[in-house]
Amino acid sequence: MKIGGVTIGQSPRVDVTPDILPIFGEDVELLEAGALDGLTREEIEQMKPKEDDYVLVSRLNDGSYAKFGESFILERLQGCIEKLEAEGVELIMFFCGGTFPDVFKAHVPLIYPSGLLNGVAKGLSPRSKIILITPDKEQIQQAYDQWGSVVKTLHPVAANPYGDIQEVIDAANAVKDIDADLVVMDCIGYTERSKKLVKEITGKPVIMCRTLLARVVCEMLDIS
Repeated sequence: MKIGGVTIGQSPRVDVTPDILPIFGEDVELLEAGALDGLTREEIEQMKPKEDDYVLVSRLNDGSYAKFGESFILERLQGCIEKLEAEGVELIMFFCGGTFPDVFKAHVPLIYPSGLLNGVAKGLSPRSKIILITPDKEQIQQAYDQWGSVVKTLHPVAANPYGDIQEVIDAANAVKDIDADLVVMDCIGYTERSKKLVKEITGKPVIMCRTLLARVVCEMLDIS
């Protein structure tokens, strides 16, 4: 079975696949495409978020990260979808926890982690109180916009998943005493290691973008 993964950065996402391929098992072939594939860092730096643009952060092939505006990559994401469809995938996952406008055309299901995280977090938070870890301080207001209608009380904190792991540790320590039902790690870049650290420091349940995405896709496609 072939399934697709679209990243807003550059593919392949060798930082993501070690945590999700074991969930899919040996009968699944993952094909990838990236909105920034083939671009130089200089070209990507020209995509800095415009005023009121939706801010995105993703990994590049050299292991570094870039921050850019959503408006620059929508057409390129459509191209990624078409490429993966031509390669015969049955489903396409977005390797990004952000929200996107309803502009993409596809003949196979498109699975967005944001919707999955919203629904699961709401269902697992009896008091409607969550802590949200997001990649960049410029995304804090976006977090309120995205989650404001989902939960009653939101405590966002920034920690770059592509930087020093100390950022995640510091973020967890900053929110460990906050009264909340659970922690949501709202970026595909956060790893199993970072999830374990956050759980140890906060003592709270943690749900993570990449593994939740993979497990829901397994359920949807009856992969065991």
